[in-house]
Amino acid sequence: MSDESHALARITPTQRMMTLAGDTPARRVVSPRQKAAIIVRYLLAEGASIPLSQLPDHMQSALAEQMGVMRLIDRQTLDSVVAEFMAELDSVGLAFPGGLEGALSVMDGHISQSAASRLRRKAGVNSKTDPWERLIALPPIALLPVIEEESVEVAAVLLSKLPVPKAADLLGRLPGEKARRIAFAVSLTGNIDPETVRRIGSAILAQIDSQPPKAFDTGPVERVGAILNVSPALTREDVLLGLEAEDAVFAEKVRKAIFTYLHIPARVQPRDVPKIIRILDQAVLITAMAASQGKPELEVATEFILANISQRMAQGLREEMAERGKIKDKDAEEAMNQIIGAIRELEASGDLAMVQDEEE
Repeated sequence: MSDESHALARITPTQRMMTLAGDTPARRVVSPRQKAAIIVRYLLAEGASIPLSQLPDHMQSALAEQMGVMRLIDRQTLDSVVAEFMAELDSVGLAFPGGLEGALSVMDGHISQSAASRLRRKAGVNSKTDPWERLIALPPIALLPVIEEESVEVAAVLLSKLPVPKAADLLGRLPGEKARRIAFAVSLTGNIDPETVRRIGSAILAQIDSQPPKAFDTGPVERVGAILNVSPALTREDVLLGLEAEDAVFAEKVRKAIFTYLHIPARVQPRDVPKIIRILDQAVLITAMAASQGKPELEVATEFILANISQRMAQGLREEMAERGKIKDKDAEEAMNQIIGAIRELEASGDLAMVQDEEE
């Protein structure tokens, strides 16, 4: 046995723990920092994934420095520290997220948008958290105005920090020339330091939070289009003519947003027709298709539906259409609107993807 081993054998367990931990008998047996280092080292050894990057930089540095000066911990000390740690966990009754941003995440959807925006602006001034955590979670449509208005250098940093699918989605929404300039600017971001990237993220987040909350989730084109979708045909055409007289550009956008029975062949994929049939009441389907007879544009939609289901079912529907008597315009429009509603329902659930106009 070496002289060092004899020396360790002669000292008390407390002195042995302090010596092996890189401490001296003149200091506390186990400081809070040492306890933290022991717990972290133990969890890492057990294969646990610890999000240490969420800690402030100075705490990460202190933890690493403490682990760097420690060597060996005896089993008794380890058991004692772990037992104390578990006891503290068991005594916790309720945990708060910590920080204003964490509180806002917990309260999301329960407070007004104006209050949340005001508090986020306040948090952004003093916050030491990573702004990119929130930016990455935002949908592409929320980031598009920022990337359109900012310089290509800032846009390049934004795209570089986003997940690849989201960055590709954003790039695809931009005009070709600007998309190419931003893509080239990404090649120049290799030497940007982390603090600059954090400040850029904070500035973008502040810009988004400073925007006034919107009263409506959709734009005016979508809202008018949705209303006219279920309006009587005469009313719809009369309103569109009036809009064209007032604002031809807006009227054209509304026309593209409208989706009625006659638009089914152009907007619905053939493979999705059976899905629509399955969730519709057959009487509604018969009413709509029978009412389309004698009206060329509507007949095209009916034939599209019949051509994309089984021949046996299509023949049965044709026979019931032939037996259907005269249908009131009100009943016909109601039946056709129910079919459109079923298509929109499938689209909202992700079971159906509408065919988009190339210009859109």
